Amino acid sequence: MKNHNYFRFVGAVVLLLILSSCEEGKEGNTAPKYYPTEVLALVSRTGQVQYPAILKGRQSVEIRPQCSGLITRICIEEGACVKKGQVLFVIDQTPYLAALKTASANVSQAEARLATARLTLDSKEVLFKKNIISEYEWQTARNDLKAAKATLEQMQAQCENARIELSYTEVKSPVDGVAGMIPYRVGALVDRNITEPLVCVSDTEEMFAYFSVSESDELARSARLGTQEIAFRSVNRATPVANGVIDAVSGTVDARTGTINVRARISNRDKILYDGSTGTVLVSSEKTDCIVIPQTAAYEIQNRTFVYKVVDGRAVSASVEVEDIGNGREYIVLSGLKAGDKIVTEGAGLLREGTEITESITAKNAL
Repeated sequence: MKNHNYFRFVGAVVLLLILSSCEEGKEGNTAPKYYPTEVLALVSRTGQVQYPAILKGRQSVEIRPQCSGLITRICIEEGACVKKGQVLFVIDQTPYLAALKTASANVSQAEARLATARLTLDSKEVLFKKNIISEYEWQTARNDLKAAKATLEQMQAQCENARIELSYTEVKSPVDGVAGMIPYRVGALVDRNITEPLVCVSDTEEMFAYFSVSESDELARSARLGTQEIAFRSVNRATPVANGVIDAVSGTVDARTGTINVRARISNRDKILYDGSTGTVLVSSEKTDCIVIPQTAAYEIQNRTFVYKVVDGRAVSASVEVEDIGNGREYIVLSGLKAGDKIVTEGAGLLREGTEITESITAKNAL
């Protein structure tokens, strides 16, 4: 019986020790947390605004045949650099050579008829002056000469047309550039109405980056054409960043999207950029007398951005409109905050409305 009471006593002591330990743990858990804060002031920042963009060559020409026939020769390789006037394709010339020979023969025949008509007129003029023939015969000879001249001009025009048609059998590049893919092969029948071009030749010595900005974007109003510098970063990060200038801003707003189209000119002498590539245009922007907050101070709910202001020592949420300045660390506040406001700069996502804020400049790692 004594032993039984002894074990009861020991168990009660152990239980008391455990409860005491738990109470100490609870008290430890209620220790205050420290949140870094900042009093906002007007500052200046230079940032980079990013816009998705697509590249187009200075000229991109679809090469199509101007005559019909079978392709007998392809004179370029896909992706090759071509020069203006270089022959790209040869279309079967046989029927066009025959047409040119026929037209040339018709010209010769018309020239002979003209010479005969001229001789006839000369002889009849002599006879008319001697009153051997009537004026009717002399005038008929003159008309025959005019008709022979007209026939010759007609035959010469047909011959020139046949020569032009023959020249169309050699499809030449109208610009310097780079050839694209060729969907046709030797023996394919082509004509003026083909759906796909023979090849596209892009002049990529200089590239144009096309992108859009919102109607309210400052760039749409303040871009200095020809001097506003930009940088283009391709989606292929291995491609070096290329520099250029804005050279055109659309004078109209797209009613569907509410945006304005902008074009930047980029030199591509090293041929590192390709027609149709996509990437990002980076435009530097200078902001003065603005409110700047750390990105760690903001959190989002349903596509709206909030921060916690410190009011009378407690966290009060505030909706703000911000703009990313492209440095990966800060936002510029467009509305919702003013100079002199105090905000929590870290741990906003862990706070609740009305949380008591114990301020500490060095408390970044105490959360």
